[in-house]
Amino acid sequence: MPVDVEMLASELLRALGPTRGARATDRVVEAARAFANEQLDDARRVLGPVASDAPGAATVRELLGLTLYQLGRWRPAVKELEAFRELTRSVDQNPVLADCYRALGRHADAETLWDELREASPSAELVTEGRIVAAGSLADRGRLSDAIRLLESAPRGKKARPHHLRNAYALADLRERAGDVSRSRELFAWIVGVDADFADAAVRLSGLS
Repeated sequence: MPVDVEMLASELLRALGPTRGARATDRVVEAARAFANEQLDDARRVLGPVASDAPGAATVRELLGLTLYQLGRWRPAVKELEAFRELTRSVDQNPVLADCYRALGRHADAETLWDELREASPSAELVTEGRIVAAGSLADRGRLSDAIRLLESAPRGKKARPHHLRNAYALADLRERAGDVSRSRELFAWIVGVDADFADAAVRLSGLS
């Protein structure tokens, strides 16, 4: 994730003072670079101590939470992302946090985060991510019809954008799981028609043909 270095430096200056804050800022910037390069263990090793020393630094808690999420460490990721949510009142990481709760089987918590995100109505891209996670949570509980309806309720733009393709892919997957191969094929074909290299849509389409 892109790091606002000025905001990060301000958070760490308040928490740690000028000298330690400056050193911690440099370390977190390095960790952000490691995260971007998928060197997740390196990022985690740097971020953990900084988060402990500066628990009120929202940028650090967010980046550590995302790192732990990518590592599949759901419970510690929840701790960090809930801290970020509490510190900032932001819904920016609600989809990721909800996916952690989904992985832990805490579907009521995932639903609460989806409701909060939907009411906040941030960017279409962010709402789409939340919708996909919410639909996955429903599907995990065998509520395929409800999950399909949720994804089908997504607004459709005049021009297909990446978040439209992501929603369509999730919907195509659920349609296939529900036994509606024809509709699944149509959706994968539409995705491939827009972007032939989108995820593994072409392979999925070939498997249904």
